[in-house]
Amino acid sequence: MSNPPAQPGLDSLSKSFEPAALEAHWGPEWEQRGYGVAGFRGTGHPQTDQASFAIQLPPPNVTGTLHMGHAFNQTIMDSLTRYHRMRGFNTVWIPGTDHAGIATQIVVERQLQGQGISRHDMGPTPTEARKNFISKVWEWKEQSGNTITQQMRRMGDSVDWTREYFTMDDQLSPVVTDTFVKLYQQGLIYRGKRLVNWDPVLMSAVSDLEVESTESEGKMHYICYPFANGPQRIDGVEQQGMTIATTRPETMMADGALAVHPEDERYKHLVGKMVDLPLCNRQIPIIADDFVDREFGSGCVKITGAHDFNDYACAQRHNLPLITIFTLDAKVNENGPAAYQGMDRFEARKAVNRDLEAMGLMLEIKPHKMMLPICARTGQVVEPMLTDQWFVAMNKVSPQDPTGKSIAQKAIDAVHSGEVKFVPENWVNTYNQWMNNITDWCISRQLWWGHQIPAWYDQEGQVYVAHNEADAQAQAPGKKLRRDEDVLDTWYSSALVPFSTLGQDARDQDLYLPSSVLVTGYDIIFFWVARMIMMTTHFTGQVPFKHVYIHGLVRDAQGKKMSKSEGNVLDPVDLIDGIALAPLLDKRSQGLRKPETAPQVRKNTQKEFPDGIPAYGADALRFTFAALASLGRSINFDSKRCEGYRNFCNKLWNATRFVLMNCEGQDCGLMEHTKAECAPGGKAHGYMHFSQADRWISSVLQQVEADVAKGFEQYRLDNVATAIYEFVWNEYCDWYLEIAKVQIQTGGAAEQRATRRTLIRTLEAILRLAHPIIPFITEELWQKVAPVAGMPGESVSIARYPEAQPNKIDPQAIAHVNQLKALVDACRNLRGEMSVSPSTRMPMFALGQVEFMRANAPVLQALAKLSEVKVFDDETSWQTAAQVAPVAVVGETRLCLFMEVDVAAEKIRLGKEVARLQTEIAKANGKLGNEAFVAKAPPAVIAQERQRVADFEATLTKIQGQLQRLG
Repeated sequence: MSNPPAQPGLDSLSKSFEPAALEAHWGPEWEQRGYGVAGFRGTGHPQTDQASFAIQLPPPNVTGTLHMGHAFNQTIMDSLTRYHRMRGFNTVWIPGTDHAGIATQIVVERQLQGQGISRHDMGPTPTEARKNFISKVWEWKEQSGNTITQQMRRMGDSVDWTREYFTMDDQLSPVVTDTFVKLYQQGLIYRGKRLVNWDPVLMSAVSDLEVESTESEGKMHYICYPFANGPQRIDGVEQQGMTIATTRPETMMADGALAVHPEDERYKHLVGKMVDLPLCNRQIPIIADDFVDREFGSGCVKITGAHDFNDYACAQRHNLPLITIFTLDAKVNENGPAAYQGMDRFEARKAVNRDLEAMGLMLEIKPHKMMLPICARTGQVVEPMLTDQWFVAMNKVSPQDPTGKSIAQKAIDAVHSGEVKFVPENWVNTYNQWMNNITDWCISRQLWWGHQIPAWYDQEGQVYVAHNEADAQAQAPGKKLRRDEDVLDTWYSSALVPFSTLGQDARDQDLYLPSSVLVTGYDIIFFWVARMIMMTTHFTGQVPFKHVYIHGLVRDAQGKKMSKSEGNVLDPVDLIDGIALAPLLDKRSQGLRKPETAPQVRKNTQKEFPDGIPAYGADALRFTFAALASLGRSINFDSKRCEGYRNFCNKLWNATRFVLMNCEGQDCGLMEHTKAECAPGGKAHGYMHFSQADRWISSVLQQVEADVAKGFEQYRLDNVATAIYEFVWNEYCDWYLEIAKVQIQTGGAAEQRATRRTLIRTLEAILRLAHPIIPFITEELWQKVAPVAGMPGESVSIARYPEAQPNKIDPQAIAHVNQLKALVDACRNLRGEMSVSPSTRMPMFALGQVEFMRANAPVLQALAKLSEVKVFDDETSWQTAAQVAPVAVVGETRLCLFMEVDVAAEKIRLGKEVARLQTEIAKANGKLGNEAFVAKAPPAVIAQERQRVADFEATLTKIQGQLQRLG
């Protein structure tokens, strides 16, 4: 008896799939080997004759931790990057983090508050305090700012870490300053007083993205503004004054006019008349403007130009005074009546209501659902505030611009020309809608952390914009200068990322600009996507990227937005590593916007995750995300789907163990030979004999490779994931491995070689095919499989990606195995009809296609769990043997599974089943014959009822046939 072959690859694989250890090994190993470094197949150097694939990571906030949106977004990007790297593109995925002005400043300020100090206390002078505070923020960044990049590594992100940037580092900051100076010199940056979103706690302007519209229970106040010249007639009735409806009565102190629609017959005659502004001892006019909604309230609105965005535009049109009545911390200022000065805005609201009621001018207060603008960073109600800010002119053409186009127009043209394409295409409409109505961009923030605006003022207020103080001083010799205290909006530096991250290397610019695709959620089309297109086209003359793949937003299993403040977030690392119930409950019930909801959050969490969350591993999580990556607006994430994809990983692991068990150390038909040598007399003649099943699995592999390539090309990772899943699980594991067992057991040396070669080579191709989606398990298994398959290489991540070879598709082999499958399925159905357990082995009696049935008897016997396959040459002997057994027809073959039965008992059983089916058919037909039912029932219900009748009748026919055969 010969010794069993050495199988070191199999021996080194654990009995079951355990992701933690292999993730811990391969993540650092890939990074140490430099596979992610820009260039060709992990060499770190580009090949000039190869195409390029470049992708920019949407830079997450340096304060942040990886959330489900990041993990989903990065799964798509990493899959695309790994796919193109394996295809031989010069590949780079550039990572970085955003300095996140507001979020970072808040984090550090809260730490200081815990020590009982504010940022203003950090130095003897404001300049020193600011300098020390910024040092403190840098210190925090060095200590805590790499959390998210470590979590990215846990996901398996194959970025080029050598190019990692921070938006305030020494490479990007000079670009920020330089572009600001250039825009100023081109007349496209200016400082002016405009209405902005203002956070009175943060004491800064905030971008639209930081403002969340939150439904709130408010009140609608109906207030009378008396006519200055006594009562007037409205709709034929004499009225004391005009009635307006407002949710913010305190802002009436800043009113500049009342407005009505110019075509509103009730008020046409009153346009131009004056009303008394209650509480304020001044009069304001009634004006006509078509922005007024005649159906809202009384059809008359107050115009508060300095505290409302719609009113601001109306005030501009009518040259109304812009009166600011709040200080920057939202207290009534000197422009309000003395009685309210110094009051907080909400305190002032109560006082105004009280005084209006006393004067008889508060006509009514009603409950009113309203949308409140809340700053996502502080939870404060945002106040529209008129302040001095810096702006980029979006629609102005610089006299120095050779194209004769504005910044906005260049970006509109880039998409219109097709240089930038959106996937799905319908997002072009959203982009164009915003771009065609774009207003000047407020780029200043009243913070300390960020890129300080490179502008200096002399004592007369003259501004000097320059790269540094020395350059500014050169513009103002002999004058004392002070620097503008504001910093730039975080989105300004983010908008420069497509070119600022490539540095000054012209070769990099040629290779990787434009990048291939931007992958992002639809929520930042305006804030980031459009601005990158604007800034990159303006400064480089090129588009930033060729494609914009817009994916949906990840929501919870019920379709609700994931929000830490709602307590329904999932931490991707918890899905990878697992988390027990107790820490999960604590994690989800802390940091809630409404702490009183904590008990309900804990209850919901315990219901959804009674045992906590099991460890699924990064591959299962990535596969889940890929499968969900359709072109829809929302992705409802149910963690139970991770379980299915972890089972897939387990199945792939077990299949690999089986294949290695049967192939490692064995003759796998890898002898080098030519086609000529396979001819009679050649050294390889009779060396291998491929079965129809071998040719079939190779054929289906080619089809799957084509489907996967199409999925990647169309950014349909859901189709990629489905194609791989179905091929591996359904075709390779469930069918081919079972057929291969039989072929190895019953075939000769040539058949065994061919089977082993097909087994190992197909598995090796599967591992390369699936690697972009599930990198860790495929790398671990490929290291064991590739040597046995005779495939050289140090890593699957830089191996050649499989490409379909249509000439290898064998239609006859496909038809052959489809027939085998149909026969096995027929056997399974017959067992069901006969109520026989799948484990009970029974003989098959078959008539027709004699050669096919005899040649495939061993395979059928194994797959259909048969005790034997008996093929008959004539119908009489087949019918005699079959007796009364139920019959199935597959193509030209009739078959039955034989089992001795008690004829009398079986006739009674079948008779009862006939009676039951006839009753069901009568009932269903009664429903369908009822005109009232047919008239009221939805079409789907009627169709379902008709299908039930058809199914019952088909079953009835079969059973009546069985009864007939019983005699």
